[in-house]
Amino acid sequence: MELKTSARMDQLAPSGIRKVNEKALAMERAGEHVIHFEIGRPDFDTPEYIKKAAEAALDKGDVFYTSNFGTLELRQEIANKLKRQNNVDYKASEVLVTVGLSEAVFAVLAAILDEGDEILVPDPAWLNYHNVPRMLGAVPVTYSLKEENGYQMDLAELRSKVTDKTKAVVIITPNNPTGGVLSQDTLQGLADLAIEKDLLVISDEVYERLIYDGEKHISIASLPGMKERTFTMNGMSKAYSMTGWRLGYVAAPEAYIAVLNKFHQHNTTCAPSFVQTASVAALRDEKNEVNDMVKEYQRRRDYAVKAINDIPGLSCLCPKGAFYIFINCKSLGKPSAELASYLLDEAKIALVPGDVFGPGGEGYLRLSFANSYDNIVEGCKRLAQAVAKLRQ
Repeated sequence: MELKTSARMDQLAPSGIRKVNEKALAMERAGEHVIHFEIGRPDFDTPEYIKKAAEAALDKGDVFYTSNFGTLELRQEIANKLKRQNNVDYKASEVLVTVGLSEAVFAVLAAILDEGDEILVPDPAWLNYHNVPRMLGAVPVTYSLKEENGYQMDLAELRSKVTDKTKAVVIITPNNPTGGVLSQDTLQGLADLAIEKDLLVISDEVYERLIYDGEKHISIASLPGMKERTFTMNGMSKAYSMTGWRLGYVAAPEAYIAVLNKFHQHNTTCAPSFVQTASVAALRDEKNEVNDMVKEYQRRRDYAVKAINDIPGLSCLCPKGAFYIFINCKSLGKPSAELASYLLDEAKIALVPGDVFGPGGEGYLRLSFANSYDNIVEGCKRLAQAVAKLRQ
């Protein structure tokens, strides 16, 4: 029988990250020892107090549908968190709980983009922001995040790309894949432009707690005149090591939340009830769990950055956020996809080719240091040996 799929699916590219991961897993099944630097997930277990809250919720029968918006208790706790940590005064009615940040992205883009609309997206960036607009018939227009600019956006370039079809700008801070953190001056410049041109801002802040060297995360919605035009998106995955729990959220003006909820109702109904209960505990009862993880991430980062910069042919900036190092491999003279394949075959280390994140990522490899310190030491050793062999 003929395969009868929609034309819109042709606009949705497969995940380049998962392509690397699937090959690495197949090699492991064949008995190879692969070091995983490709997957962007914490390697820590979910903190015990969160797991116990989920167990208690299940024991008391917390297994039914909740409000489509999410439980009032969780939405209020998220609003409290946004006020306490991000200096943005949201109400519970301005929060929608989603099944992971991925659903939040799809819901927001589906709610605001019509066919032919343009949306400014960073390059390089997590590819959902490139693929989903195309699937919706909208046009992603890229703006550059360059190493020589510390991965800050060039506001003059951004301004030059605004047209009468531009509806929104996407920012990811801290950034995946670069680890860059947008500065207050950059955010203020973007805020001024958004107000002048009447643009919406989609602010992906899922890595906000993973910050190093005294850097500060600033939510753009906290700047004057920005809350009304910003979708603040976050989730439990990265900070609390809850990737498999699938709990995200969007904070935005109440009128937008009502529209987002229409998509959410038909897409997933609600996030799992007991996960919502556990997420209340995660936000309310946190002590030093996240800070302890961040300290260990920084220890790993510090080792890996030095080791990479000591390898002839490779270099990298020291990331100020997230758990990624974006390795400049341009001097090796090979396409990033070819180099990543070589390193996986030759050294049994799985890294993501930078072009997966857009054309601006060509010439780079993304390394996730969400892996054990020992594996990072061994992986960097293998990386050095494989690059030295390649350069002979």
